[in-house]
Amino acid sequence: MELRHLRYFIAVAEEGSLSNAAERRLHTAQPSLSRQIRDLESEVGVKLFERRTRGIALTPAGRVFLDHARLALLQVEAGAEAARRTAQPDKPIFAIGFITGQEVTWLPETLRIVREEAPGIEVTFFSLTSPELALALMRGKADVAFLRRETQTSGLTYKSLVKEPLVVVLPIGHRLAARNTIRPQELTREIVIGPAQVAPVLRTVIDEYAKKVGITLKPAYESENLNAAMSLVASTGGVTLAPVCAKNILTPSLVARPLRGEAPTIDLMMGYNKSNTSALLKRFLSRADELVASFQKQISLK
Repeated sequence: MELRHLRYFIAVAEEGSLSNAAERRLHTAQPSLSRQIRDLESEVGVKLFERRTRGIALTPAGRVFLDHARLALLQVEAGAEAARRTAQPDKPIFAIGFITGQEVTWLPETLRIVREEAPGIEVTFFSLTSPELALALMRGKADVAFLRRETQTSGLTYKSLVKEPLVVVLPIGHRLAARNTIRPQELTREIVIGPAQVAPVLRTVIDEYAKKVGITLKPAYESENLNAAMSLVASTGGVTLAPVCAKNILTPSLVARPLRGEAPTIDLMMGYNKSNTSALLKRFLSRADELVASFQKQISLK
């Protein structure tokens, strides 16, 4: 079994079509791709795809194999990235990832600590969704990230930072915007913007909260990230439940209000790849308590 077999398999699985995968992703002839897939199935010993009148679909065995294939390629990419970093010791870089909206809260103190530990190092930072940050850590593209505890990961270690309450984000002219707090039951009458499947941790927290308080929240729209959720709220006049960090990216046309009663919370974690041997990473992790203390101080001043 070769790496190209895994890449071909993943491309076909994601495209749902041999012809589309061959033309759009792999730039190869379909007969050649079909032959590679048959070779892979022969090597694994089971059928990975079932042919249908419209396209191709994974078998139950294929769905299981897909997760392992993705992780295998991620590990190879991470190894290659680690090798490149080792070969370029004269260009030290410390890469930090944030869930969109979190950088406003955590970046200043994070930069202070990194600068104190390694004054001359180049620091890069970026904002992505939590699952994307987990992939960046697995691929060796980030040294540390502020994210959720993602389940579909391999080789990552998480350190708990804080529990963030969820708030209601809504247009400033909305009928509920004048309230100091919002009863969860009032949300059932509204256009609800929910998180898409790319944010499974947030989806689970919201679903469990709705069940706990006895309401049904059926999203009219789904957003793939926090910025998209803000845009949908503004354009539809709807509402969304979001971590309190959403306050950091509110436009003038939006407001955030707390939920009445015990609000649901979502854990913010500091994640890193346990195979990362960076001495700076170890020193940075040892000062995580300073980050939490700074966060608590900011909250107390609001």
